[in-house]
Amino acid sequence: MNAKTIPFEQYAMLEDDECSVRIVAAKEKLGGRCVILGHHYQRDEVFRHADFTGDSLKLSRMASQSEAEYIVFCGVHFMAEVADILSRPEQISILPDLAAGCSMADMANLTNVERCWKELAEVLNPDETITPVTYINSAADLKAFCGRHEGIVCTSSNARKILEWGFARKGKVLFFPDQHLGRNTGHRMGIPLEEMVLWDFTKPLGGLTAEEIRQAKIILWKGFCSVHQMFKPEHIDRFKAQYPETLVISHPEAPFEVCEKSDYIGSTESILKIVHEAEPNTRWLVATELNLVNRLHEQVKHQGKNVHFMSPTICMCSTMFRTDPQHLSWVLENLAEGHVVNQIKVNDEDARSAKLTLDNMLSVA
Repeated sequence: MNAKTIPFEQYAMLEDDECSVRIVAAKEKLGGRCVILGHHYQRDEVFRHADFTGDSLKLSRMASQSEAEYIVFCGVHFMAEVADILSRPEQISILPDLAAGCSMADMANLTNVERCWKELAEVLNPDETITPVTYINSAADLKAFCGRHEGIVCTSSNARKILEWGFARKGKVLFFPDQHLGRNTGHRMGIPLEEMVLWDFTKPLGGLTAEEIRQAKIILWKGFCSVHQMFKPEHIDRFKAQYPETLVISHPEAPFEVCEKSDYIGSTESILKIVHEAEPNTRWLVATELNLVNRLHEQVKHQGKNVHFMSPTICMCSTMFRTDPQHLSWVLENLAEGHVVNQIKVNDEDARSAKLTLDNMLSVA
């Protein structure tokens, strides 16, 4: 066993194929002590090595129920945080590349959210009138913030149930960090667009008037996913002009105008289920991350189904793409030698409050 941690520099210039061989060997050596989680948006060169695949919450729950000592999350930072929060104390959560963040999650930080909460107090008492709801795509300290203010976490698949819960408790919801998920979900619940106002965290009072805040049902944070933001309604129009039989399915992180033109709106798991269960020889235009779309096309093409990425511009989640075979082989070979690198550990206070909101979500939804 090596006395020192193996530096990443020894792996940076390795070819993907060599890394793949080393990953397989390290996995065999570690056995059941390690579980690799692969998010749907992860590149194929890494995804193929995952023991479990799926969306972030599903993966964290599966890992917490496993016997593994090490949880290697091939995803982004907030996902590894959730895995740490939900896992048992003896389990260790690891992110292969610490630079794998989430641009959407970064658009709402604790300082700005706490300032928003204080500014809302200039108009009304937020602790009595507003339920804070954070999308699971957010940092652990924002989940903890919701725990301290009787709030909750949501996912793209349970957002409607969570909003209903929030409205029943306090009448209004502060929804962050993704404006599109909040707006699309609220609209499908029958909430008028004018009752969903946008809080611009760069402006005093979010750029809103006191009357707009008082009249609002949902206060939407000015945040978005850089991948889903690029989809446009004209992409649908142009594609359907050539293939009018096309069915359109969009993730609710896509802009409102795109979702309005879609035949289906759903989470990554829903998109996979709907397309897999669709009639053979159908054509689909999909508004979500490129790796998932390409993988889905390969899975269903034998049924005569054609699955297309909505945007003409090729774009994938750049931060998710940071997790590569080089980082994965580096992490696993260090673990096989008894060294933990890139552990993700949420502080105890935030972990307790964040777990409260996650458990609350699971009980509600």
